[in-house]
Amino acid sequence: MKKVVSLLSVFLLGVGMNAALASNFVDSLKTSSKEEQSMQEVYDFLKKCGHYFIATVDGDQPRVRPFGTAVIFENKLYIQTGKKKNVSKQMKANPKIEICALDLAAGKWLRISATVVNDDRREAKQYVLDQYPDLKSMYSADDSNTQVLYLKDIIATFSSFGGESKELRIEN
Repeated sequence: MKKVVSLLSVFLLGVGMNAALASNFVDSLKTSSKEEQSMQEVYDFLKKCGHYFIATVDGDQPRVRPFGTAVIFENKLYIQTGKKKNVSKQMKANPKIEICALDLAAGKWLRISATVVNDDRREAKQYVLDQYPDLKSMYSADDSNTQVLYLKDIIATFSSFGGESKELRIEN
């Protein structure tokens, strides 16, 4: 990646783009790549764990339940549920959620704070369902129940027993 970015910088300067503009453009590519790497790291951890717990708020009462879907689609992390479920109603009323996933064997866990955004596009629903074919017995991209949501303004904190924490911020 560094070699590509360096070559791109030289090319942009060679075609007459001023140095400041070329530098800003290259920096935006680096940032995008860093956010994509961070997103991939979060996704990989969730996939390794298989299941995670999502917390919502129901009035003044916290609610926690297991989830298992995690998909990267169009550079965003998506989850899936049903619109008829209480969790969907809770996320609609207050889109701020937290997720916690534990890799007990490694003694590591991930806590995610984010805001969910509903995506009613058929292609988003279909993509998520294609990644989890078992869900197709209960959900369809064309039904009125299937709901996919992406996480925005993610703060992901990786922690371990006896180790240091690492925080990643992913703004999209």
